[in-house]
Amino acid sequence: MKYCAFLRGVNVNGTAMKMAEVCDIFKKAGMKDVSSVLATGNILFESDEVPENLKQKLEKSLSEHFHYEAFLFLKTDEEVKGILENSPFEKDENLHIYSFICNSGDENLLMQEFLKTNHQEQEEAKLIKGNFYWKIPKGNTLDSEFGKILGKKSFKNILTSRNINTIEKIVNKFFIL
Repeated sequence: MKYCAFLRGVNVNGTAMKMAEVCDIFKKAGMKDVSSVLATGNILFESDEVPENLKQKLEKSLSEHFHYEAFLFLKTDEEVKGILENSPFEKDENLHIYSFICNSGDENLLMQEFLKTNHQEQEEAKLIKGNFYWKIPKGNTLDSEFGKILGKKSFKNILTSRNINTIEKIVNKFFIL
């Protein structure tokens, strides 16, 4: 089965990783056809192992090699394709559109928190088929009330986000391989 591992905390807070090195760790852990998309911790690979075992095995390998507490989310190629296909917002050069990768149920928590905040003009969030999407004008991500909530430690430990353009690049690479 084809997977994408979305690593959290890559190249922030002193955790510097070269994606070629991360790919080598995945290969040493027994993954096949390993490649990366961008330098933000998106690793594509194939494996016949069950997702629960993969997650534990890969987090342990990364933690031991890079000396940090690795945390990743796994999605199949079809799940990543679904994130892109279900995006409720049209692309606009003045807006960022984010998809949040999290454990099942945490997308509802994100929506609850979003609904508690004051929103900027053109800021919007939607929950579609278990995926949380957020649209925000460029340059306002960290200044918005919701963006500030996302920066809290309690959220950093349960999710990672990707711009929808990154999701599109991952999907394109999946289906080219």
